[in-house]
Amino acid sequence: MSSMSKFKKLAGLSAFAFAAMTAANSVNAANWRYAHEEYEGDVQDVYAYKFKEYIEDNSDHTLQVYRFGELGESDDIMEQTQAGILNFVNQSPGFTGSLIPEAQIFFIPYLMPTDMNTVIEFFRQSDAINKDFPKLYAEKGLELLQMYPEGEMVVTVDEPVTTPEEFNNKKIRVMTNPLLSETYSAFGATPTPLPWGEVYGALQTNMIQGQENPIFWIESGGLYEVSPNLVFTSHGWFTTAAMANKNFYDGLSDDDKKLIQDAADFAFEEIIVHIDGLADEALAKIQEASDKVTVTRLNDEQIAAFKERAPQVEQKFIEMAGQGGEDLLNQFKKDLEAVQND
Repeated sequence: MSSMSKFKKLAGLSAFAFAAMTAANSVNAANWRYAHEEYEGDVQDVYAYKFKEYIEDNSDHTLQVYRFGELGESDDIMEQTQAGILNFVNQSPGFTGSLIPEAQIFFIPYLMPTDMNTVIEFFRQSDAINKDFPKLYAEKGLELLQMYPEGEMVVTVDEPVTTPEEFNNKKIRVMTNPLLSETYSAFGATPTPLPWGEVYGALQTNMIQGQENPIFWIESGGLYEVSPNLVFTSHGWFTTAAMANKNFYDGLSDDDKKLIQDAADFAFEEIIVHIDGLADEALAKIQEASDKVTVTRLNDEQIAAFKERAPQVEQKFIEMAGQGGEDLLNQFKKDLEAVQND
């Protein structure tokens, strides 16, 4: 065979090999589906798109992100994830608590500090977060990828509140979460579970007199328009979790599992930067948009009156979550103490 013929044959083989490799890569590439609970530009949306960015920059896979309402409410997207219709879901323990009772730990008031640096270090270092929770989620068919904070909880009410007694006879909207209901009962209010889609209208018609959320969500959802009195009680941070359908995750290659874990870590680091200063920005927007808004920040003495009622919520958590919940709570406190003493 002449050298030219050999070259043509090798070139043909190389082209065939390249075409086969390209076809194989195309077959292996997947379009994954991810749903969360918030609007465009909100914290969960930013996290989702950073996760998507990492996946698509480091693989042939693509990721479709669905925002609040596009596939239903929070309960709907969790059901779709457990059924394998969605690959990923971002849902707060406020809703996951009915599925995983231990996840309600984030609704024990005054358990978590409100200092951002302490909160971030807790999420980075906590054994409860990074070792115990993944096992609990796995039991429900979910691969926990990342838990992360979104912001300090703020209560909006029909009038300023500074004492538990001033919450009397006020219906405060809560997520469909038994422990959160216990918290507001302890605070003196009447907890009223409602899906998110009904909250604005319920505040507008005085069916409820208040609700709680991070300040960016109060601004994004326009809640200050119908519930203008903002009360900073310092009782906790809003926490959320990104997770995958476990059957889907377990069926992936080791490379794809690492890709997803790295994407979750990348998105976490990005979201920590994003939420720094976010609350102040949101509050400034609210105050610029409405002259009816009042801001009440409880002082230490006022906070103490609410803190006195926290132990009954903690006891309720133990009743709901059993021995496993009590062990988790002890680990939680140990982790918090370690971070606060650093």
